[in-house]
Amino acid sequence: MTTESPRWYTSSYSNNGGACVQVATNLAATTSTVPVRDSKNPTGPALGLHADVYAAFVTGIKDGRFDTA
Repeated sequence: MTTESPRWYTSSYSNNGGACVQVATNLAATTSTVPVRDSKNPTGPALGLHADVYAAFVTGIKDGRFDTA
């Protein structure tokens, strides 16, 4: 069991408009989980994504798979 706390960060691509998600990738190595939360509600719930799923999601973003325009 790990006692390490999540270190939350917001993407540098965020325009600081408040509609952002934050991730804590520092837990991936010890828990295989990447917590994700709403930056507007930092004390609210976090979604725990398996590290492999999070990595696939980021790859999809970089590859443009979620582009709508």
